[in-house]
Amino acid sequence: MIPTRYRPDRGGKRRLSTRILANQLVILALTGLIGFVLFAFAQRAELDRSYEQRALAIAQTAAADPQIQQAMEYEGGGDVVQRVAERIRRTSEASYVVVIDLHRIRHSHPIRALIGEPVAEPVVAEDGRSHVGIDQGATGRSANGKAPLYGPSGTLVGEVSVGIPEHDVLGELWRELPTFGLYAAIATAIGGSAAYLLARRLKRTTFGLELEEIAGLLQDREAMLHGIRGGVIAFDPDGRITVVNDEARRLLGLGTALGRRLEEVLSDGRLRRALDGSLTGTDVSVLTDDHCLVVNRMPVTLHGRELGAVVTVRDRTELIGLLRELDSVRGLTDALRAQQHEFTNRMHTLAGLLDIGEHESAYEYAIETARSGQALTEAVREHIGNPLMVGLIVAKTTVAAERGVRIVLTDDSALGDDPPHLRRLLTIVGNLLDNAIDATAEAPPADGGRLIRLTVAEGEDLMLVRVADNGPGIAPGATQSIFEDGWSSRPERGTARRGLGLALVHRLVQRHGGTITVGEGPGAVFTVVLPQPDAAASPAPGDALFTTAPPTGGDC
Repeated sequence: MIPTRYRPDRGGKRRLSTRILANQLVILALTGLIGFVLFAFAQRAELDRSYEQRALAIAQTAAADPQIQQAMEYEGGGDVVQRVAERIRRTSEASYVVVIDLHRIRHSHPIRALIGEPVAEPVVAEDGRSHVGIDQGATGRSANGKAPLYGPSGTLVGEVSVGIPEHDVLGELWRELPTFGLYAAIATAIGGSAAYLLARRLKRTTFGLELEEIAGLLQDREAMLHGIRGGVIAFDPDGRITVVNDEARRLLGLGTALGRRLEEVLSDGRLRRALDGSLTGTDVSVLTDDHCLVVNRMPVTLHGRELGAVVTVRDRTELIGLLRELDSVRGLTDALRAQQHEFTNRMHTLAGLLDIGEHESAYEYAIETARSGQALTEAVREHIGNPLMVGLIVAKTTVAAERGVRIVLTDDSALGDDPPHLRRLLTIVGNLLDNAIDATAEAPPADGGRLIRLTVAEGEDLMLVRVADNGPGIAPGATQSIFEDGWSSRPERGTARRGLGLALVHRLVQRHGGTITVGEGPGAVFTVVLPQPDAAASPAPGDALFTTAPPTGGDC
């Protein structure tokens, strides 16, 4: 699945990867140049310090020469100082070796005219310490070192100043700079290669989309996610939630779910198994406390890469309610059709008796027919006081009779005129009877015919509903799975979706603190026990999903 979107003409704009590469190369070149310049300055300062120390070493060597010490303390300088200083200068290739007395008078200098002339700066070695620096002297800019000069008696008699010419320092720097430039070029080339590879990787990561297209896709995604009525959840390859829209939060009751796994936000159950892909298939039905949902999960791959999965969640609560009402109307229609068929047969018999002149027999048949038509209703009324429940049982009995199944209300049944769990009882009885009728009608007839026994009893503390049939029963090991959403052993029937009736009953019973048990075959026995409320309870949130309109109930 490849994301598609209208791509406008870029009008000569460079591709994203090209722009990233160009910007990175410019940054690398600038930083390399700046680094090269800073390194050159640092190296220049380091060379200056090195040559200053070299000049100081020469000055200290000259200050330690016995001839210079003897001449400066006892002979007042003279040619000896100039001769020895010049020898040291030539040997060390220094710019100058100047011996200065405490009166700032030069006793040696490469320029002989300056011998005997005072220097402009004070004698800094009077403090008895060595000094280094850059000197702008008569011979030009040089690295300078000054050392105190002591006589043979240890008396301070002057200083020795030595300078190394600037062009020596610059020459050394220029000899080293090509090496530094080569290192900078290599670093820039490596950085450029890394920038190219990074640009290629970014291009693959963004699937070749440009910045404007990425921004447009983000706008489209936000508008789509928060504008559609269905819930949308996206997962990364590690199963973490990366996208969840407002409708999904509402339907699933999710809070702050981004970046978290499903097991961290949802308890174990059918809903979580449908979302994480444990339940396969399309249009997986899931019941929650308030909604009937349809979940679809689709893995997302691009160019063979697993990118995660997208789950869509649709709310079918209203549709399920409409289908239940439609099924109820169909059940009522089936009951009326069955009664009309029976009534037609009786009318044919009555008309035949009248045609042959058996008026007395026709009268007796009519009286007997009227009494038998009310017998079922009266038999139910003996145990059930509420007219809605009576109508439901009579209608189901009539529909079952058309399919060759007999429903018997047991003698221990007893229900008042206004039971507190009425609407819930209608749903429970209707769904359990529908399942029993379907199972029994499709099974071979047992001894005594196809039979369903119904018990509805109201006690002081509990409400009991039991539906027992002599059909094939529940398969071994399926007593728990039959209450899961979508479980059914029969195909879809028209508009009614199979596999929700027992799930609705189970969830409804649990919501109100009751229990439901089932016995395995032969013959299935469903027993529901609901606690009696202290007072007439109003329907809890979500009960509209679980209740059905009288008189026929219906399977979802």
